[in-house]
Amino acid sequence: MNAADQPLLIVENLTVELQAVRGAIRPVDSVSLTLQQGKTLALVGESGSGKSMLCRAILGLVPSQGGIRFNGHNSGSLSARELNRLRGREIGVVLQDPLSSLNPVMTIASQIVEPMRCHLGVRYREGKQRALALLRDVGIPRPEERLECYPHQLSGGMRQRVAIAIALACEPKLLIADEPTTALDVTVQADILNLLSKIQQDRGMAIILVSHDLGVVAGRAHDIAVMYAGRIVEQGTTAALFARMRMRYTHALFEAIPRMDDPPQRRLPNIPDQPPDFSALPPGCRFAPRCEYVGERCRAEYPLLVADGDDGHRFACWFPRILTTKT
Repeated sequence: MNAADQPLLIVENLTVELQAVRGAIRPVDSVSLTLQQGKTLALVGESGSGKSMLCRAILGLVPSQGGIRFNGHNSGSLSARELNRLRGREIGVVLQDPLSSLNPVMTIASQIVEPMRCHLGVRYREGKQRALALLRDVGIPRPEERLECYPHQLSGGMRQRVAIAIALACEPKLLIADEPTTALDVTVQADILNLLSKIQQDRGMAIILVSHDLGVVAGRAHDIAVMYAGRIVEQGTTAALFARMRMRYTHALFEAIPRMDDPPQRRLPNIPDQPPDFSALPPGCRFAPRCEYVGERCRAEYPLLVADGDDGHRFACWFPRILTTKT
C-alpha cells in the first residue's frame, strides 16, 4: 500500500478510562476504526454510548490508551503544543450547540479570524477577507453585515453555519461534526447536512459525523460504526450495514426511524429500559438486559466483532438477525 492509499485516521484498540465516584469507568473500550481521506464515517448510538468521548480522545482532549495515527503520524506521542497545533489546523470541530460553543462577546469576524491568526499567522485584515469568503461558502446571506454581528444576533441555523466556517478556517484534513443538527429546527437540519456534503466534495476532506439517528446518516456516510456502552457493536459500509443489519441493537435503532408511509398516530418502537451504567456493566453482552432475544451465553460472555462476508462488515452478537432473501 503506497502513501496515497493509507487511511487518514487509524484508531487501534483505543480505551478511555476515567475515575468516577464508584470507581474506574471506560466510556470508550477497545475501539478500532479507520477513515480514508475524503470519506465520511458516521458514529451512531444513543446518548451516553461513547461517541463524543471517542472524538475527544481522537482530539487528545482526554487521556487514552491504544493507538491513534493521523495523517501517517502517531498522535498519541505528540506534546501538548503539537496537539494544539493539530486541533484547528489539521482537525476542525463542529459541536451540537453553536450558541454555547461560540464566544458571546466576540464578533463573528473575530471568531473566524482567530484560528487563522493562531495557526497560520494571518494578519487580521487578510483574515477578515478570508472570513468573508468563508461565510459566503457556508451560505450566510449578506455576509458583510454578519461579520460584525454577535452570536446572539443570529438564528440557530446561521450560528451553526458560522461554527462550520470557523472549523474550516485553516482548511483541515478532517472535520468532526458532533451532532451538528441536534439543536436546530427540523427544517434547517437538512440544509446543514447538505452543506457539509457540499463542502466535503469541494475540499476533499474527511468527516466524522456523530449522530443518534441512523436515518440522518443513511445517505450522508460512506461507512457506519454503531456504538453501544463504549464499544463498537456493528460496523461496515453504509450499503452493507443497511442491507444486512445483524446486531439487534442496530436493528432497534433502525426500527425507531419515522417513515413517510407510516399511518397517522403510529407509535414508534422504542428500546426498553435505559442505557447501561458504565460503573455497573453486565458481565456478558452489554445490550443483553434490553434485548428480547437474549440467551444464557449473552449474559455470560461478551461477543467479539466477527466478519459478515468479505466486504468489511462486522457485528458483535451471539444470536444475530437471520437474513432471508426473497425468491
